[in-house]
Amino acid sequence: MLKYLLLAAAVALPCFPAGELSGRRAPGFALVDLNLNYHDLLDHRGQVVVVDIMKTDCPHCLGVSKNLERIKAKFGNRVAILSVVTPPDTQLTVKNFLINNKLTTPILFDCGQVAASYMKLDFKKPSFDIPHVFLIDAQGMIRNDFGYTPQTEALLTGDALATEIEKLLAARPAAAPKKSAK
Repeated sequence: MLKYLLLAAAVALPCFPAGELSGRRAPGFALVDLNLNYHDLLDHRGQVVVVDIMKTDCPHCLGVSKNLERIKAKFGNRVAILSVVTPPDTQLTVKNFLINNKLTTPILFDCGQVAASYMKLDFKKPSFDIPHVFLIDAQGMIRNDFGYTPQTEALLTGDALATEIEKLLAARPAAAPKKSAK
């Protein structure tokens, strides 16, 4: 049975084209975690980065967070995972979320600006659905993004997300532009 589920997931992968928020440079940020350690996106240049915009009281976010823990264990330091929360999440809600669910992935605190820039929010639509996962390549480009829907649930909580990350890890870095002689 598991073999058929994996086959179905592999066949379904082409059904997940790049999200509408993909194909652009990832907005930079430097945010603190629960221990007041700064996490700067630029410090992860050369790695694949997963940015997960989430809430601690979201049941779907918990499933994604547990999957990101598996991905962290599988890929080690080749992949950086940065989860981001906005108010009303607090130090207490994040601490309880991490402890109660035995999670080790850092959760960063955002006042809303980082989430807004990733989600391309404007005053006409000031809210967004969560969780939302962004896959950023080693050169800092958003290569894919997935918002939570019934159609993407299996991708976000199962092995298909790891497969998407493997594709980014296998891609060769773009050659640096040559400087012209003056």
